[in-house]
Amino acid sequence: MFFRPTVIGFFVLFVSHTGMPGVASSQAFVDDAHASSVSMPLPPEYVIGPDGAVTLRICFNWSCARRQTMTFTPKDMAIVKRHIARCLGTALHDRLQHVRIGIWQMELLAQKYQPLLANDLAINDREAGVAGRMDCVDNASNTTTYLYILRDIRELAGWTVSSPKVRSLFDLTAVHWTAVIIDTNSGLPWSVDSWFRPNGHLPMVMPLPSWIDKKTAWEPPFERLNATPHSIEELCNAPSLDLLGRAAFSVQ
Repeated sequence: MFFRPTVIGFFVLFVSHTGMPGVASSQAFVDDAHASSVSMPLPPEYVIGPDGAVTLRICFNWSCARRQTMTFTPKDMAIVKRHIARCLGTALHDRLQHVRIGIWQMELLAQKYQPLLANDLAINDREAGVAGRMDCVDNASNTTTYLYILRDIRELAGWTVSSPKVRSLFDLTAVHWTAVIIDTNSGLPWSVDSWFRPNGHLPMVMPLPSWIDKKTAWEPPFERLNATPHSIEELCNAPSLDLLGRAAFSVQ
């Protein structure tokens, strides 16, 4: 994330709450507008009800300074599933697009219930003081939560969810977090980084070592993975990703 006026010291936050699929969800709406800022992503907190509703905590206003619990209805989640189903392929490219579509749709749902999130801009440029802004800690927290939910509703085929990862940890002007998934076919990790786009847009994906090495997701050889076309169908059935090779998974 780029430097912001208040520098938060590094500390570890331990929270034991995790998602509990199948447990009846609470409809209580919690809005903690004065939470303590954190320097690393929060662990997921969500519950999936027997009717398919999902109650989850999201955070925003930089470093999770504001946290909210909201409920996505069964109808909301059915729409997410329908959008993902429009990309039917099982190749690596298509499975990555399933992830991107799922995160995009979950972000739109969060924005539906908290309209301030529409104020979020790409990166942190010109966001200071804007209600609804999100830095990399907010994005990695929320994206990881969305990934766990997608896993538990069986919309993350071919992937497992890992903990968020950081680069440039001790450089306060460049420290940056990302959500991470693991390809169950190859065992290789991928970054799912929502910070480079405003909330409610397709996230950027790339092999985690390339992300750690500060490669750019919208330039070769990753630009086809991170397309932003006019329709979901245009995301899918792209040429093979063999051109990436194993080098993309080695930090240069």
